[in-house]
Amino acid sequence: MGTESIEASFLSIFALISFFIFLLVSKYSHRIKGGALLDKDFLKPQAFHDIPVTRSGGIAIIISLSIFFYIYFLLYAEVLYNYIFISYSVFIVGFLDDLKINIKPLSRLIIMVILLFNFIFILPIKILNIDIPFLTTLMTSHMFSSIFVLFCFLFVINGANLIDGFNGLLTINLIIINIILAYININNNHLEFSILIISQVIILLSFLLFNFPSAKIFLGDSGAYTMGALAGLNTIITNNLNPAISSFFFCTLLFYLFFEVFFSFLRKILQKKSPIYPDNEHLHMLSFYKISSSFGKNRGNYLNSIIINLFYLILIIPGLYLLNDPLLSRYWFFILLLIYLIIYSRLYRLTKN
Repeated sequence: MGTESIEASFLSIFALISFFIFLLVSKYSHRIKGGALLDKDFLKPQAFHDIPVTRSGGIAIIISLSIFFYIYFLLYAEVLYNYIFISYSVFIVGFLDDLKINIKPLSRLIIMVILLFNFIFILPIKILNIDIPFLTTLMTSHMFSSIFVLFCFLFVINGANLIDGFNGLLTINLIIINIILAYININNNHLEFSILIISQVIILLSFLLFNFPSAKIFLGDSGAYTMGALAGLNTIITNNLNPAISSFFFCTLLFYLFFEVFFSFLRKILQKKSPIYPDNEHLHMLSFYKISSSFGKNRGNYLNSIIINLFYLILIIPGLYLLNDPLLSRYWFFILLLIYLIIYSRLYRLTKN
């Protein structure tokens, strides 16, 4: 049996394992700590369930990842230290919140910063390919490089957690990102790394079966943090493995996740709000208000996820044709930011009126 057949068989078996893990977790996780994982807040803006739903997606994800890491070691005799440390650290931070352990947002952020920075600095995790000359020079400093990578992770992880809340919104977005990364690596013969990314797509698809269009399980902070962090790590490694591709293409690929955080932070400061605490004026909330006015709250929930991700995909596709051109990739990246601002401004005026 050839190597490709072994890997295909492994992924097929892993898909079944992942599905049953999500099935069991969704069925029995309500028993954990007397139902602490159950989401019973039916009054929040993004609440579309009228019965408690468990926020245990992160548990199923970390179990599935652990099984994959072990089998990957058996196949390739390689321990994925960077993936193991990053995924487990952010999972723990998010899981404390899922269990309703009262940790202030700022304290949670500080804990995440300390954990991530230590792993990034020690492992180390670096960005080797970057299309900004003065940053290339600065990145030779290990301390500066570690701080820069830390900020990249924080934007993507918090962006993932920020857009989570509508059925399928984050999950579909991460599936698109990871499929594109897998496509790039397969085309450039980085097959072992492609297997790692495809396994995450399988986990996300398994979760989606229980979350979309109606939810039997939520990602929770632990699931959003974990899969957001892994998407960031997948992107960094893909960037390093494929130096012919402009680093601005990868900025384009993640623009929705990170710019949602960056823009929201600035917007709240200008509105004299705390940038740490959530509000209901994010792009996905404004679009939901507009969609639900025509289709109702329940249909608006999943239609919002479909429309946003479809539009995101349409905007990303031109970037695939420009990925080997640093100048055009840079222009397209800034055009996307402008498009985001135009859409947000339009939606904001419509909803306020």
